Formats: sequence, structure tokens, C-alpha cells
Amino acid sequence: MSGPRNNGEEGHAHEPHVMPLWLLFAVFGALIILTIATVAAARVDLGALNMAVALGIAAAKAALVALYFMHLRYERSFLGFVFIAALFFVALFIGITMIDSVEYSKDLIPGYAPGMQK
Repeated sequence: MSGPRNNGEEGHAHEPHVMPLWLLFAVFGALIILTIATVAAARVDLGALNMAVALGIAAAKAALVALYFMHLRYERSFLGFVFIAALFFVALFIGITMIDSVEYSKDLIPGYAPGMQK
């Protein structure tokens, strides 16, 4: 019944790869350093660059996780293309949202909530 032709394992030609332990610890260390950089950047007032710096650090951390812990670095180039395309669309949607929020930010008064009564 379940011979070599219909057990579903014949089509997989993917060879497993073993990542060295030092590389995993190096990526973990980089993620810790980037987390510390995120906290440090939140404490410094950079004005309009606060959001860009936070998103840049978050993108670097996401790229490290995707490349090494999700093993995209060792996959076919098509999966890398899909990853880059997804990042492009996420950046596009966040950019459009930020343009919209910048458009309405001049109407907001800091510390003022229209629905609240004292």
C-alpha cells in the first residue's frame, strides 16, 4: 500500500544543514545588542527621526531572525525574493500610514483629548 512512490517523501531533495553553535550565539548576541540599542534610542529625543531609527533597528532584528533562525539564508533564492518583496510591501504600507499620520499631526494638541472632561 505505502510504497516508495506514494509515501510522499520521494519529492523532497532538500538536504538538512546544521548551523554552527557559535553562529547561533553570535546572532543571539547581535539581537541583544540591537535590543539595548532600541531602549537607548527610546531614551534619546531625535525629533522626527525617532520613528525611523526604531523601525530601522526593528528591521535589522527581523532580518537576523528571518535569515538565521528561519534559515532563509540557506534556502533557494526564490524564497529570498519573496522575503524582500514582503519587506517592500510592509515598508510601503507603513510609509503610507506615516504620511497620513504626519498630515493630521498638526491638528493635534499635545496633552489634549477631545472627549475628556475635567
